[in-house]
Amino acid sequence: MKITGADHTSFTVSNLEQSIAFYVDNLGFELLYIRPEIKNNYFRAIIGWPDAVVKGAMLAIPGTSHQLELFEYVHPRGVAADVRTNNPGSAHVSYFVDDLHAFYAALSTKGVRFRSPPVALDEGPNRGGFALYMLDPDGITIELFQRG
Repeated sequence: MKITGADHTSFTVSNLEQSIAFYVDNLGFELLYIRPEIKNNYFRAIIGWPDAVVKGAMLAIPGTSHQLELFEYVHPRGVAADVRTNNPGSAHVSYFVDDLHAFYAALSTKGVRFRSPPVALDEGPNRGGFALYMLDPDGITIELFQRG
């Protein structure tokens, strides 16, 4: 047995509408659908919360068939996790961009939070490229990567 592909990445967010706006307006994702109240028995069994009520959305990621799923737990409400990059359990997703410097400049005018400006990759397998980390409204790390 082995993994045969990838379907989606999912983030739990504190405010679904705010997160949808962030990913659509800033990163160009396409909203596929919103589920205003998920409380199916199978869903509750999968996530391990028998009385959960969740709002969800699925977004298409430009240039790929991979999708981004966003969940807001209405019940039970969660607490913000410490998702700083050095903490075990934190994760990030990386997205390709054609011109990182121009994208960074455009996002900077919108108040997007960054860990750094574009950094030149001057050694290793990605030499000649540029990368940065940015944060979504819940502090989830997103890497933007321009190939060399």
